[in-house]
Amino acid sequence: MASANRQESGLTASSLQRARPREKPYKLSDRDGLYLLIEPSGSRVWRMNYRFQGVQRTITFGRWPVLTLPEAREQLLEARRLLAKGTDPIEKAKLDKIAKSLAAKNDFQTIANEWLDKIEREGVAPMTLKKARWLVGKTLPALGRRPITEISAHELLAVLKKVEATKRYDTANRIRSTCSQVFRYAIATARAERDIATDLRGALVTPRTNHRAAITTPKEAGALLRAIETYDGFGLTRTALRLLPHVFVRPGELRCAEWSELDLEKRVWTIPAHKMKMRFPHAVPLSRQAIEIIGEIEHDVAYSSFLFPSLRALDRPMSDNTINAALRRLGYAQDQMTGHGFRALAATLLNEMGIWNPDAIERQLAHADGNSIRRAYARGQYWDERVRMMQHWSDHLDQLRDGATVLRPKFGHSGT
Repeated sequence: MASANRQESGLTASSLQRARPREKPYKLSDRDGLYLLIEPSGSRVWRMNYRFQGVQRTITFGRWPVLTLPEAREQLLEARRLLAKGTDPIEKAKLDKIAKSLAAKNDFQTIANEWLDKIEREGVAPMTLKKARWLVGKTLPALGRRPITEISAHELLAVLKKVEATKRYDTANRIRSTCSQVFRYAIATARAERDIATDLRGALVTPRTNHRAAITTPKEAGALLRAIETYDGFGLTRTALRLLPHVFVRPGELRCAEWSELDLEKRVWTIPAHKMKMRFPHAVPLSRQAIEIIGEIEHDVAYSSFLFPSLRALDRPMSDNTINAALRRLGYAQDQMTGHGFRALAATLLNEMGIWNPDAIERQLAHADGNSIRRAYARGQYWDERVRMMQHWSDHLDQLRDGATVLRPKFGHSGT
């Protein structure tokens, strides 16, 4: 009777501590088929014998004391649950090991790098790619080596909250959005099942929208244009500053302009799709003033393919901070005017004129229409109007710069 009671209660911590190696291996039996095999070397492993499809098998759970008695009993119960479902515990353990190995290889950094390579091959703008790499880099110290399937929403939130604590609210939200794209790529490539970043929508402080600094009144615009004429820095920088108001493209599109994109006879600059934010080619009608400014640049393709090459490397365009640095040199603070602000200036004053179709203005700003058919139709519909508008705009800028009375054009509304 006493022996039966010991078998029912099984092993205890103290009985395990007292057990000593012998000349031959022996077993200490617990309940429900679990036993501890003690080798002459002192090694002690938890095992269970079972039959599966008529074959005798033995599964090893782990070593004592790393695997405690309660933990070994829990693994025994899980093995018996699998057997009850018709699953071999040993085969299940092998599959789990393979899955864990694959998960370790599919860490967040590996998948994020694959996604970055993918969007680069798809032709994303260089500045967009650079920003994406920077945002991903913010997560790597904490999440880089973590298997992507094991990262929890709480882990990602902790990373985002550290950024948010520095009051960089927009950056925190952009990191969350970028991580969401990485998780969606992992789902698409069968290495994750859900995007945990979506669970964090609303968890971060929503940044206040700060519009880019820009001058938008005729009086201030005239003063700015006069200041540009006095710029005493590098000559090509002054030329870029003078040209930008007349074409009002994005600063990155101007600094990356190449001679091969210009047709000075037809007075048009065609920017290829891969350089445009919206990934569509964009044609800029060149006014007489724009042609004259471009003509001041010494054209030597053998020297550089760029209109505005870098001082350090002729095969690269000028730095992305050159225009803004020049504005600072002219005395315009970052919250007063930026290179991007010339777009806001043009959009504001052209719309205030009340003589141009708003869609023509939007088209010239390269704000792409989502509908490809409408986009193609609009380009043809407004091209002549845009040519007239850009010449009128340059004339208007000259008048503002010279402080002359602004005259309305003689032609009527172009949309009629």
